[in-house]
Amino acid sequence: MDLHDNFGRPISNLRISVNSGCNLNCLYCHREGETKPETPLPLEDIKAILEVAGKLGIRTIKFTGGEPLLRNDIVDIVRSVPPGIESSMTTNGTLLASLAHDLRDAGLSRVNISLDSLNPDTYRNITGTGLLSDVLEGIEAARDAGLTPIKINMVLLKGINEGEIDDFIRLVSGDRHLILQVIELMDLGGCSLHADLSELEEKIALHSRKVITRRMHHRKKYCYEGAEIEFVRPWHNSDFCNHCTRMRVTSDGKLKPCLLRDDNLVDIRGKRGEELLKLFLVAAKKREPYNR
Repeated sequence: MDLHDNFGRPISNLRISVNSGCNLNCLYCHREGETKPETPLPLEDIKAILEVAGKLGIRTIKFTGGEPLLRNDIVDIVRSVPPGIESSMTTNGTLLASLAHDLRDAGLSRVNISLDSLNPDTYRNITGTGLLSDVLEGIEAARDAGLTPIKINMVLLKGINEGEIDDFIRLVSGDRHLILQVIELMDLGGCSLHADLSELEEKIALHSRKVITRRMHHRKKYCYEGAEIEFVRPWHNSDFCNHCTRMRVTSDGKLKPCLLRDDNLVDIRGKRGEELLKLFLVAAKKREPYNR
């Protein structure tokens, strides 16, 4: 059985937030759209969700947080992904060095690592911590473990890290295991840190030797000076919602059909089997876009 919404869009990607806590305190964090999360889902609930996901034709799972590596059972969670489903993870990388090989052995395919500055002082300003060296060690460990390609997620912040683009390009240049993903901070009104990516993307596009359009969201990937670069700009991509194949599970056990909406959540905590499957179908019918 494949899962579709009322617009005929297939739902093939499930993003599961396994906790809401984090060991960083980033200036811009939207906490995966969670406002007042309750206790994180236990392992058995996550296993039940993964089992139903397999029955509904879900092809990829992405584990997120908070910071997912703060969970003591994160390796067991990854190991619970059904055969045939690819799993990946978004992490801040600070705890990755010691876990990379165990995660790979458990079946994790690849990681996205959030890293907004290569300057220790700026990194501390953004995250409130001095853990930059731990993140860099995590990147190396992920490469060594084969959790590739590794996407480096850099949120561009006005007046803070705009001058580091060339440094990040050098970081990934010539390395087939690294991709730079430059993310535009969502500006929902009066955000002083919001930086428009238009001019930067135009410059990169102009001098790229090759441009690839990715299937999901019709997002472009630029081959520029030996680096692979993507830009994430949901407000400026008219195809973003049209080609969305994703549904979310909040850390406290609610299906979240759209990142920017909290009025259509479906509670699945403690649910099992056929009842859980039916609730996925209910959530699929609630996938309607956010109106600004």
